[in-house]
Amino acid sequence: MTTPLSDDMLADGFADGDEACLNEAYRRWGALIFTIASRKLGDLEEAKDVTQQVFVGAWTGRKNFNRDRGSLKTWLVGITYKKTIDALERRSRHLRDQRAVAAFSSPDDAVSRAATADTVVDHIVVMDELEQLPAVQQTVLRMAFYEDLSQAQIAERTGMPLGTVKSHTRRGMMRLKDRLEVDSEAR
Repeated sequence: MTTPLSDDMLADGFADGDEACLNEAYRRWGALIFTIASRKLGDLEEAKDVTQQVFVGAWTGRKNFNRDRGSLKTWLVGITYKKTIDALERRSRHLRDQRAVAAFSSPDDAVSRAATADTVVDHIVVMDELEQLPAVQQTVLRMAFYEDLSQAQIAERTGMPLGTVKSHTRRGMMRLKDRLEVDSEAR
C-alpha cells in the first residue's frame, strides 16, 4: 500500500511534469471542477468539455503554476472559472451568429437577400485584404476571428507574449482599416 501524496507533494510533482500527479489531481478534484462548470453552464456535456479543457490547459501550462500564489486546487478552480467564462462567451457568440443568419435567411424579404449579398461581397473583400497582411498579423487575426480565440488564448497557443499578440492585432486591424478605406474610396 502506497502512502497518499500530500497536497504539497502533489503540486510539486504536477509542476515537474509527473503524469501520476496529473492523474491524482484529476482523481481528487475532477468532480469539483465538473460541479463548478456544470453549475455555471447548466449543461452537463459542456461541463464535461470544460473539465477536460481545465486539466489539459493546466497540464500544458503547468510551468505557470506558482505555489506561492496558492494551492494546486485553487489554481485549477481559477482555470475552471476562466474556461467557463470562455464557454459562455462562445455560447453567446454562437447564439448571436444564429440570430444574424436567421435574420438574413428570410426568403420573403428582398432587403434581407440584398444585405446577404453585400455581406458575402464584404467577406470576400476582407479575406483578400487579410491575405495582404504580414503572416504573423494574418495568423493572429485569423485565430481571433475565425477560431474565436481571445488574445490570451492566442498568446498561449502561439507562445508569443500577450503584449506582442495585442500589438500584432492592433497593427493588423489598423492596416486592414487603412486598406479597406482605400478600397472603398476607389469604388
